[in-house]
Amino acid sequence: MEVRSRAPGKIILAGEHAVVHGSAAVAASIGLYTSVSVRLSSPNDNDDTLTLHLMDVGLEFSWPVGRIKEMLPDSVNNDASSPATCCEETTKLILTALKDFKIPDAKIGIASGVIAFLWLYTSILGNKAAKVIVSSELPLGAGLGSSAAFCVSLSGALLALSDSVQVDFDQEGWVSFGEKDQQLANRWAFEGEKIIHGKPSGIDNTVSTFGNMIKFKSGVLTCIKSNMTLKMLITNTKVGRNTKALVAGVSERKNRHPDAMASVFTAVEFISNEFASIIQSTSCSDDEVVEKEQRIRELMEMNQGLLQCMGVSHASIETVLQTTCKYQLTSKLTGAGGGGCVLTLLPALLSATVIDKVITELEQCGFQCLIAEIGGNGLECRFDGRS
Repeated sequence: MEVRSRAPGKIILAGEHAVVHGSAAVAASIGLYTSVSVRLSSPNDNDDTLTLHLMDVGLEFSWPVGRIKEMLPDSVNNDASSPATCCEETTKLILTALKDFKIPDAKIGIASGVIAFLWLYTSILGNKAAKVIVSSELPLGAGLGSSAAFCVSLSGALLALSDSVQVDFDQEGWVSFGEKDQQLANRWAFEGEKIIHGKPSGIDNTVSTFGNMIKFKSGVLTCIKSNMTLKMLITNTKVGRNTKALVAGVSERKNRHPDAMASVFTAVEFISNEFASIIQSTSCSDDEVVEKEQRIRELMEMNQGLLQCMGVSHASIETVLQTTCKYQLTSKLTGAGGGGCVLTLLPALLSATVIDKVITELEQCGFQCLIAEIGGNGLECRFDGRS
């Protein structure tokens, strides 16, 4: 039996960094997915191994089921309907299963993802032999929620093969989970994210699970529905950044200039709230769409200016801003800044010729360009690869 699932990445539309200091922020799913295929072995396969193939990084891991039973003897007693946290002792046990594999230094960060895989797999399905294949349209480490999309899509596929959720696979094409089952998948994905990131906010996996958009403030996440189509050019500068250091830098600037930074955070709050209000309002005519896009462009421009005030821009980000500005397009960084990715709003009436010119110029700078619709579906599954 085989199940395929997919879950989207995410972007921050407004409010990054300021959200740490109590302001609201808005995040959205993007039409770029991580996909997971899980094929359970049948008695006729004569295969008693669990195999994980990470296609995009060219790595494959395989363990005899007997070894997994020895390593995690209590895994068969786990209840898939009750997500559990992987304790430090169990993490160390799982690490022993990776010692036989020589992970290149350049890909050593993959190890935590493999640990999360083994924990989620054995916790939800126990010690069943299977082949799991993972592929993704999301660049790794670019701030687009690739790890969350991995944990969400994996949790969805595993739960679909368990008795813990009810998915109507008689439907053609991709099938969405019901809200209760979405919540269960989200809780399992959060446990995987904790293994990978230590203390994640839960924002990335929630956006990936439920899709569309989320407004969040002071730890409270609220799902919101967009009533307009937004398309963004996402430019990956390929410049790595230290998120922890960037967050600390903003806090230090706040300590040096408390009144000024308080005003910055307040302004970001208004921008996030207005952004959420615009995307939830309905549009009845082309003129209304154009007017809303103009308002969003202005909000993005203001938000970027405030992020520059916080000190989290970067030369690579400024290059993207200058390039897109030549074509009368508006851009802002998304996520931590200091490199990473930049969003550029692509208006509905923008010609394909202009888009091609922008992409060509950005790629000549060594950047990676992706186009995605914003605020689409979240976690989806299907049997046997039906499309």
